[in-house]
Amino acid sequence: MIALVGHPDLTAPTLAMLEEELRRRLADFARAGRAGLVRAGRGLPLVFGRAARAAGLPLVTVLPARKGLPTVLKEADLKAAGELLVLSEQVRLLEYDPADRGACVGADESVLRACERLLAVWDGSPSNGRDATAHLVAYARSSGIAVDVFWPTGARRMAAEEAS
Repeated sequence: MIALVGHPDLTAPTLAMLEEELRRRLADFARAGRAGLVRAGRGLPLVFGRAARAAGLPLVTVLPARKGLPTVLKEADLKAAGELLVLSEQVRLLEYDPADRGACVGADESVLRACERLLAVWDGSPSNGRDATAHLVAYARSSGIAVDVFWPTGARRMAAEEAS
């Protein structure tokens, strides 16, 4: 399986550019019989799901659960999660609280443990209170997962006040 991590504050033009870039990258994995794995959410996870579908890569989406039942996502993630479910061939439930940043990072680590490769859309900046991309790249590397880091020319992140 192939997973994707990246900054949660990418601009809309950057997300549009990444969808095409990811489609090209994922086509090779689709030909090799791999599948993509993503934790449900807006922004980059949805772009990954769309690109996977366009590339012919089977998609598995992870939803948060409590006591074995799906739980409610943040309001901003609901529409994207619905689209990801439509794009997916399989859905997995994972026990975590989507409102708890630490639980989300733990869920991402769990997703990575099920993967052999990680695609990371990362500008090289350190992790902070909102963005765990650097941590997840380091986690994958220390776990022996192959990591492909890329930051396309022209990619941009939102200013802090825009990302809130």
